[in-house]
Amino acid sequence: MLDVHRLRIFRSVVASGSVQAAATTLGYTPSAVSQHVAALQRETGLTLLERAGRGVRPTAAGLALAAQADGVLARLGEAEAVVADLRAGRTGSLSLAYFASVGAAWLPHVVRRLTADFPGVRIDLELRETIPDDPDARADVQLVVAPRGFDPGSGFRSHHLLDDPYVVVLRDDHHLAPRDEVELAALRDERWVDNDFARGWCRRNLVEACTAAGFSPPFHVEAHDYPTAIAFVGAGVGVTVLPALGAAHLPPGLVAVPVVRPAPVRSIHAVLRDAVVGTPPARAVLDTLHQVVGARVDLVGSRST
Repeated sequence: MLDVHRLRIFRSVVASGSVQAAATTLGYTPSAVSQHVAALQRETGLTLLERAGRGVRPTAAGLALAAQADGVLARLGEAEAVVADLRAGRTGSLSLAYFASVGAAWLPHVVRRLTADFPGVRIDLELRETIPDDPDARADVQLVVAPRGFDPGSGFRSHHLLDDPYVVVLRDDHHLAPRDEVELAALRDERWVDNDFARGWCRRNLVEACTAAGFSPPFHVEAHDYPTAIAFVGAGVGVTVLPALGAAHLPPGLVAVPVVRPAPVRSIHAVLRDAVVGTPPARAVLDTLHQVVGARVDLVGSRST
């Protein structure tokens, strides 16, 4: 293997025509330049330079090696530029997985930040409700609902973003609509509209809360997502209980009232692959998520005062 540093010094000697000039350009002593050139000649087994008056000139072998060195050093410079861009987050890709109710609420802010600050980064988005068991199939960053303190597994770390309490969505003419909060047991005899096709952690959390309140939720209609369930409520079909984030933008005529005793809450986390944690794009994603969550908490607080 040729020493790239010595190649650079040799190329500078060839370009400048003397050891002294190359030393001045590189900031080395003439002795150090001569030693590097001598070492390169030993590595190659070739005579690369010969004296020409007070300077030096390349031999035929030296000219051939200098020509090759130009290409090698140019490609190495390109590689170094790529490394610098990767460190600064200017190139590469970042995969993001998210679940439905945060997609519309949070992802536009995240993607806008990434495209503005890192235009060279390819962003891969995927709608995914759960974390795959296979680590290789996971996204670089995934938003997920899980209990507080859960372990995302080796090679990943979790950042808690938000505790999202549940609300009941009602028509504004419903007798419970004027209340500041509704006990879960008060919904025992209502017609419930289901809203979770995946039957994942969110739904299990709700069913456990209802069980603690002494009943099983009487689902009369099955909807596969929050918007469809909310539309059924608007049509007078029944009520639906879901995390507050899913009821952030209700159509006219509907209200969301917190449910209590017990008060089910889902915890939302950002799970990051260890390999991307320190990269500028991943840090920007996490920073933006915290900003969005903080703004939402402030908004909810101002509405409640």
